[in-house]
This record gives sequence, structure tokens and C-alpha cells, in this order.
Amino acid sequence: MNQLISLLVENKPGALMRVAGVLTSRGYNIESLTVAKTLDPTLSSMTIVAEVSEENSDLLIKQITRLVDVVKAVDLTESKAVQRELALVKVSDVKPEMRSALTREAEIFRARIVDVAPTHYTLEVTGSPDKIDALIELLHHYGNVEMIRSGSMAMARMPNNRLPMPTFRMDSDVPDIAPVETN
Repeated sequence: MNQLISLLVENKPGALMRVAGVLTSRGYNIESLTVAKTLDPTLSSMTIVAEVSEENSDLLIKQITRLVDVVKAVDLTESKAVQRELALVKVSDVKPEMRSALTREAEIFRARIVDVAPTHYTLEVTGSPDKIDALIELLHHYGNVEMIRSGSMAMARMPNNRLPMPTFRMDSDVPDIAPVETN
């Protein structure tokens, strides 16, 4: 099963390596990994999608939570979460008579054409992993496809699965950590 994990970690050298080490040392394959700083420069958010057996999913969260740099780890696999990826997709060797159809298909998926050349189109698309997979499968009919993806980013929709993300008030330069109810 693919487990979707959202983390808040201290923005320090080695934090990513330690989290990835927990997964790799136990033989879990990381399908997707996205890390970025938050509004608080001392913290980073991390989203991981990993192939984990169902019986080990709770144990993995506990093991990650014990790491020194991890502020909070939340399993979003079964929760209501917004999950998005960004992909750049280049379609080469597009026949002239297929260009307008490719453009229409891109519009259906709300993909933007970001580069055009006589022999190729480059599209930018954001959406769920399934949406991006569907577009890529469709684009194979128009020519040779080359693709790069950002990896999943996820944010909980339900308050009980939220990370304690930093928030800023307009009257302050100091971040507050949003309170989080834990189970």
C-alpha cells in the first residue's frame, strides 16, 4: 500500500537524510518525496509517499516521530487531504495535423503550454497523481513523451490531522505555531 506521510521537521542539515534513512533501512521504497521551507525559516514541511505494508504503517509513523529533527508526523493515507503534483511534459514528433487536438486535450486537463517548437510541445500540469497519470497516458498518442514530476504535496483538510504549521499575523514578524489537537 502507498502510505502518504506529512511531516514538519527542523530545517537543519541531515534532517532529510535521517527521515529517508528510517524508510530505506526497513526496506520501504520511497515513491515520492517533497521538501520545502515553511513560513518559519527554522522549519520545513515534508511529504512522503512510500510503499509500506498495512501492518507496518503505524509503526513507521512512530519511528519517524522519534527522530530528533521531526516536530510532528501525520499519516494522511486514509484521511481527507488535498494532494497535488506538478509535472512538465514534453511531447516530441507531433504531426502538424495532430497539434490542434493535442492543444484541446491539454485544455481539458487544464494543462498550460509553456513551450512550443516546430517538433514539440511542453506542457505544465498540476493536479492529483491520477490526473497527471491520465494525461501522460493520453499524450502518448501524439508523439514521444518525456516527463518530470515534482512528487506529491499534501495538506490535511481535517483539523485533527493538521501539522502545527507556522502562521503569521499581519502585525508581527514573529511566527506562531498553530495549535494542534493530538489523538
